[in-house]
Amino acid sequence: MALVRFNQANTPSVFDRFFDSDLFFDWSNKNFSKTNTTLPSVNIKETKDAYELQLAVPGFEKTDFKVEVHNDVLTVSSEKKEENEGKDGENYTKREFSYQSFSRSFTLPDTADSNRIDAEYKKGILHVSIPKKEEAKPKELRNIEIK
Repeated sequence: MALVRFNQANTPSVFDRFFDSDLFFDWSNKNFSKTNTTLPSVNIKETKDAYELQLAVPGFEKTDFKVEVHNDVLTVSSEKKEENEGKDGENYTKREFSYQSFSRSFTLPDTADSNRIDAEYKKGILHVSIPKKEEAKPKELRNIEIK
């Protein structure tokens, strides 16, 4: 077994490796839109009868959303403004405004029935159900009799 001399000058410290790590400091724009508003995370699931989208959008009301289909593109968007208004004659040392908006678009597959899309908002999740066309659903196994 050979002994190797430890050269501290060429070895990064734990402190250096911590700050070089992308695990803790991911400054990419993957969760922000072009207007620097946060985009909701989306889960997309396929079942035998439908496609299901789940968008994580807590703090909204169902009236805050717009779900539209145009040319086989499903667009889910929202714009929410809140102003903390005070009474006339008050002087403010701090006044906060809130504005949130997003828009996410999804190209529908040929197997989707865009005329029967349904959406529901509950517990901070917007559920969008996109049924499949009848001809796109998997068929039952059928045994063919051999003559």
